[in-house]
Amino acid sequence: MTQHVTVGIDGSVQSAAAAEWAAREAHRRGLALRMIHVAGTEADALERELGGGAELPGRVAEICDGIAAAWPGLDVTCEVQPGHPAYTLAAASGRAELLVLGSRGLGGFTGLLVGSVGLRTAARSLAPVVLVRAESGRTDAPAAATSADATSADGAPADAAPGDVVVGVEGDRPCDAVLEFAFERAADLGARLRALESRPTSHDVYTTQAPVEQAEIRESLAAAEQVRLQDALARWQDKFPQVRVEVEVCPWSASRALVEASRGASLVVLGRRTARVPLTGPHLGPVVQSVLHHAHAPVAVVPHH
Repeated sequence: MTQHVTVGIDGSVQSAAAAEWAAREAHRRGLALRMIHVAGTEADALERELGGGAELPGRVAEICDGIAAAWPGLDVTCEVQPGHPAYTLAAASGRAELLVLGSRGLGGFTGLLVGSVGLRTAARSLAPVVLVRAESGRTDAPAAATSADATSADGAPADAAPGDVVVGVEGDRPCDAVLEFAFERAADLGARLRALESRPTSHDVYTTQAPVEQAEIRESLAAAEQVRLQDALARWQDKFPQVRVEVEVCPWSASRALVEASRGASLVVLGRRTARVPLTGPHLGPVVQSVLHHAHAPVAVVPHH
C-alpha cells in the first residue's frame, strides 16, 4: 500500500479538524491520505440494519468530500471498517506513517477532554499518533470551506506561519525516536524546535566553604543542566542544521511546562514506551495523559522501546 497518513473520522467537529490537519500533513510530506470511519457505535449498527450497508454516514461523507475538494492534488481514500474504534484504528496504524485523531479540546470537564477512544488508541498505536482539537469557535462547516482563503500553487490551502514544535526531553536519557520525529516535523514546517526538560525547583540547602549565596549555587546548577540538555541534542542539531533550537530547563512539573509551552505552538511531541505492563497492558503515563487533556496545540505521541 502507498505510504499514507491515516485519520479517524466520526462526523464530529473534532474529527473534521483532525482530517484537515491530516490532509495538510499528508500534502506537506507527499503522502496519501486514508480516512477511516469505524462503524462500531449503536447508531452505526442501526444504520446498517436499516439498509445503510457500508456507505459513509452523511456527515462523514461531507468531511471526506470537503477534504477532496480542498486538496485536489492529494490522493484521498475514504472507507468504513467494522469494529471497536480504538482497536480498529490502532490496528490500522501498523500500515501508516502517522495516525491522526480528533479530541474535544479545552473545557471545564477536566477529566474527559480527550475521550476513551483517543486515549486507548494512543496507548496502542504502532505509529505516532497526533491528537488534534477543534479550533475555538469553529463551526461544523465542511473542511473545504474553512481553508478556502489561501491556496498554494497546486490548489491546496496554503500553510500559515508555523509556531514552535515543542518536545519533552529527559536530558540524561534522550529518546532517539521522539527527537527524530520532533526534528523532522520542525524541519518540514520551517519551525523552531523548543526542547523542554522539567527539573522542579529543589529546596535543598547546599553547603560550601566559599562565600557563595544559595541563589548563585542554584543558578550555576541550572546552567549546568541546560548545557547537559544542549549536549544531548547536539547530534540531532548536526543532522538537522536548518532547525533553530531553543533548550529550556523548567522548574515546573513536566505536564505544566508542556501545557504552558503549547500556547501558540504548532505541535507538542511526547514519547510513549511500548513495553507491555503485566495485568494493565498498554497505557499512557501521567504526563502524557495530562498534556493530551489540556494542551492548546496538537499533541503527537511517539511510541518507542
